[in-house]
Amino acid sequence: MKRAIIAATAAALLLTGCGDKADSTKEPAAAASSAGTGFPVTVGPLTLGARPEKIVSLSPTATEMLFAIGAGPQVTAVDDQSNHPAEAPKTDLSGFKPNAEAIAAKNPDLVVLSGDADQIVAQLGKLKIPTFVSPAAASLDDTYREIDELGSLTGHSGEATQLSQTMKTEIDQIVKGVPARTKPLSYFYELGPELYSATSKTFIGGVFHLFGMTNVADSADADGSKGGYPQLSAETLVKANPDTVFLADTKCCRQSADSVKARKGWASITAVQKGRIYPLDDDIASRWGPRTVDLVKAVADAVSKVPAS
Repeated sequence: MKRAIIAATAAALLLTGCGDKADSTKEPAAAASSAGTGFPVTVGPLTLGARPEKIVSLSPTATEMLFAIGAGPQVTAVDDQSNHPAEAPKTDLSGFKPNAEAIAAKNPDLVVLSGDADQIVAQLGKLKIPTFVSPAAASLDDTYREIDELGSLTGHSGEATQLSQTMKTEIDQIVKGVPARTKPLSYFYELGPELYSATSKTFIGGVFHLFGMTNVADSADADGSKGGYPQLSAETLVKANPDTVFLADTKCCRQSADSVKARKGWASITAVQKGRIYPLDDDIASRWGPRTVDLVKAVADAVSKVPAS
């Protein structure tokens, strides 16, 4: 199963699903636009002499960030997994198996990627096409930094700053709205029915850490050799007995509370016994962009439903 393999080998490049949930961090309208100013600009190894007007995004998260900071009109093509927002110019370009010739055919003046699959950066470099790698975030701070970087590169620094601040404020308010617990809840975060998960050292783990929750997958990758994305056995999970289960495979793999309850041996798990199985939107749960606020809200809503003990 594609999502689980990616989780185990590519450390959070989980870019599939069908996101349709409302976005709580919409494109900022009130920010003073910095479009067209501040060039040339340098971010990391990349220097742009002028504002890019033909951006190709091969990262669904970057696509969401670009549109959220007001750079959407400058985006002329996105990859086949970029399904949000609806107006993003989706194509058959692939971020997993990028094709330099196909990308070049779009005549981009900037290509944004989440990784360097098949050494695509060097390939595009030979074609004199500017590229910027905005990798999977390991923390919320990484998300804010990447938003700011894309803002600088696209001429939307003001909008990017406002978006990051709005996200920080909303997340802080959500977390503060959840009653404190004397005993932390444990959780299992399911990336696929093969029982791949994400540990506390990942971006996802950081979101749950906001609520003081303990991750039953941590012991399966104590030395970090799995990159934070171990596969658990059914026996291990039953023994860990999580208080809650969060499903990030509801669309890709059609998992649900009912399918989890039907699994052999799972009836003894506290989360199953007490009905604490929470489906998530696959896309929102696998990306680290503006809709992270929606993921935080989903976790908060679930935690708030569990009586304090």
